[in-house]
Formats: sequence, C-alpha cells, structure tokens
Amino acid sequence: MKYVKQLGIIFAITLLAELFRFLIPLPIPASVWGLILMLVLLLTKVIKLEQVKETGDFLVQIMPLTLAAPAVGLVVAWPQLQPILLPVIVILVVTTVVVMVVTGKITQLAIGKNGMGKKEVDKKEVDRE
Repeated sequence: MKYVKQLGIIFAITLLAELFRFLIPLPIPASVWGLILMLVLLLTKVIKLEQVKETGDFLVQIMPLTLAAPAVGLVVAWPQLQPILLPVIVILVVTTVVVMVVTGKITQLAIGKNGMGKKEVDKKEVDRE
C-alpha cells in the first residue's frame, strides 16, 4: 500500500506539471515542470523524501527498461541513420564532452561558493593543531 501512495504522489505531481505546461505559455516540457515542482516541494518539506523514496528508487532502477523502445526504434530507422552516422557520432561525442566539462565547472563553482573543499578543511584543521 505504501508504494501505491508514493506512486500516487508522483502521479499527482506529474498531473500538476501537465497543467503548468498547459496554463503557462512557455516552451518548457511538462517533465521539466515536474522536476522543478518536485524539487520545490522537497526543499520546502511539503513532501518529505520518505514519502516518495522507495518508489523513486524503483523507477530509477527500471529506467533502462524504459529506454528499450527508443533503442529498437534506432534499429528500425537504421537505413535513414546510416548515411549520417559519422556526423551524428561526432555531435554526440562533442556534446557529451561539453556537458561533462560544464557540469564539472559548475560543480566546482558551487563547492567553492558554498564551502571549502575537503583538502582546504583538512589543511585548516592541521594549522589549528
């Protein structure tokens, strides 16, 4: 019964996200609205992590299964994809590297602004002694 309740909470947030997409005239997908809404509700403690944790963990675990259909779609679309395969691979590799670098830099900035890194903390503790 716990899982049904947790899934109901997640579905309610998904429904609200669809309403946001319909009512707010911005080109933002409902899935992004749902993530933002879930984040805000968790941060404000309107929804506690324990209320959705187990079902969320389950949904993350089965995520590869949900990606099987798009993979089969690629196999079916192979004749159209084959002539442009090299440019697609180059684009995928370049964008993956760019996303990794930008994510790393943003994480470094966030760690620098929100507190000291582990090495700096250890160094300051040694200086105090």
